[in-house]
Amino acid sequence: MSELFSKKNIKLLTAPLNDDNPITVQVLGICSALAVTVKVEPAIVLSISVVAVLAFANVIISMLRNTIPSRIRIIVQLVVIAALVILVDQVLKAYAYDVSKQLSVFVGLIITNCIIMGRLEAFALANKPWASFLDGIGNAAGYGIILVIVAVIRELFGAGSITLPGTGTMQIIPDSFYEFGYVNNGLMILPPMALIVVGLIIWFQRGKNKKLIEAN
Repeated sequence: MSELFSKKNIKLLTAPLNDDNPITVQVLGICSALAVTVKVEPAIVLSISVVAVLAFANVIISMLRNTIPSRIRIIVQLVVIAALVILVDQVLKAYAYDVSKQLSVFVGLIITNCIIMGRLEAFALANKPWASFLDGIGNAAGYGIILVIVAVIRELFGAGSITLPGTGTMQIIPDSFYEFGYVNNGLMILPPMALIVVGLIIWFQRGKNKKLIEAN
């Protein structure tokens, strides 16, 4: 048990949450950060979907790594990812149809998410299944955290509310603020604001993290 959760393995989970975050440090997966972060609910659902796809894709590719011919490894990886994405899409349509409609094509585009392909190529093909599973969970969680943070900021200031799965829309900014003249910022729900918010998060993170400052 101690070997399963050694310092090296724990780092696979924790490093992508901060020092090696896929979005803010590696600058991958920006497209979905722009597309699905108008509301918190679809951002959470997409994040969970990516966690499931990346974790299991990493494990499958890791288990097959010694049998996959190098010339067709990309094709095999795409087949594995596509199969997992189809399963996730069907589950969403069965149990969260409204959110599935909001996400539209973006669930399918998980297949081409550069974070997933990157982890399969850089990690799963060279490591054992357990380490690959942790790497998948860590990187997908790091990706999801940024998506949710961006979505919270955009929906809060753009609509004055937060929409969570299973609970509906909750008004966060009280009516008294609106009575004093507060107005929701409609610019926050436009795609360019997602890029600006991500940029501010990157600036804040790199300004506070000495390791990232030294790396630059």
